[in-house]
Amino acid sequence: MSLPTFTLMILSFLLVIGPLIFVHEMGHYWVGRWCGVHAEAFSIGFGPEVTHWTDRRGTRWRLGALPLGGYVRFAGDMGIASEPDPKWLELPPKERNRCFHVKPVWQRALIVLAGPVVNLLFAALILAGFALVYGENVTTTQVQPIAHSAAEAAGLKAGDRIMSLDGRPVADFDALTRVVPLYRAGERLDLVVERGGKRLDLPVTMGFQAVKDSLGHEVRVPMLGVRPVEIAVRKVGLLEAPVIGLERTGALIKMTADGLGRLVTGKTSIRELGGPLRIAQFSGESAASGPLALISFIALVSINLGFINLLPIPMLDGGHLFFYGIEAIQRRPVSARVQEIAFRSGLALLLGLMLLVTINDLDSFGLWRGLSRLIG
Repeated sequence: MSLPTFTLMILSFLLVIGPLIFVHEMGHYWVGRWCGVHAEAFSIGFGPEVTHWTDRRGTRWRLGALPLGGYVRFAGDMGIASEPDPKWLELPPKERNRCFHVKPVWQRALIVLAGPVVNLLFAALILAGFALVYGENVTTTQVQPIAHSAAEAAGLKAGDRIMSLDGRPVADFDALTRVVPLYRAGERLDLVVERGGKRLDLPVTMGFQAVKDSLGHEVRVPMLGVRPVEIAVRKVGLLEAPVIGLERTGALIKMTADGLGRLVTGKTSIRELGGPLRIAQFSGESAASGPLALISFIALVSINLGFINLLPIPMLDGGHLFFYGIEAIQRRPVSARVQEIAFRSGLALLLGLMLLVTINDLDSFGLWRGLSRLIG
């Protein structure tokens, strides 16, 4: 790997992750302020403090040396399960009322929910901007097969309209391009097409295109092998653009959920999971392709960040929301002991997952192959 490529990857990664963490934490911060909760600290990054300043509300804004995360710490919080700090009882009544845990459960839930939601809305804003500037792609799924492709081998003919792939309806060509990457090369699928007013079932074996990534490694990209008969783009007005942005965000959320479902059911290998190193690689590749590709990638990562944080896993925002839901139903908080066990288990799960994706990332970079050749 050349130094410029490595530098581009690191800078691009920081350019992608930094703003998204800031946006996420600002969601928590602003809704917390709206609910009357005092933010003691707002940090971008972890580790040693590079710089800081304190605003007139008493919030310490800090920049950590490791820009791989961030947090906002509200008054009264302590520990991984956000249990109340015992010292809050020593505070004057006015200060106690600004603590996070004394707020009604619905306000605490809103504060926690705000982070992921703002990530999703941030992505929707980017996609709305693209729609406003470049229009909406309304290309239909009337296609022609590429020579020697999986589609041609399955019997697809020029002029056929693809209706669904593996039971997933595809309303337009954009939807088709979002569905294809969910599958593996060599996977057998059911392709439903419309030909001459009749529907036909065409079993197809997903093909692939071998490409080189930025590190020079060969990657098999799933490929059905079709191109649209005609490309159509329509102009979008200022009022319609936000609606399209939300629709595209919803479609990408569904794609992310589908990918997770395939992973859980074993249809997708856990080797496909990537972590920060692979995100850095994709960030560099997107930046090398131009600013539009990088902004599109930022929107995609923002959607994934928002979606993953909503999963009901302890340590994530969704885990806190899960316990708030139980609290709302039974009208009392889940015991601190149960929460602590759950959140420590969630932490162990996330650390294990981080180790797994790091191993996968290093494998995709060819580290293990290089070590085996060196040892051999």
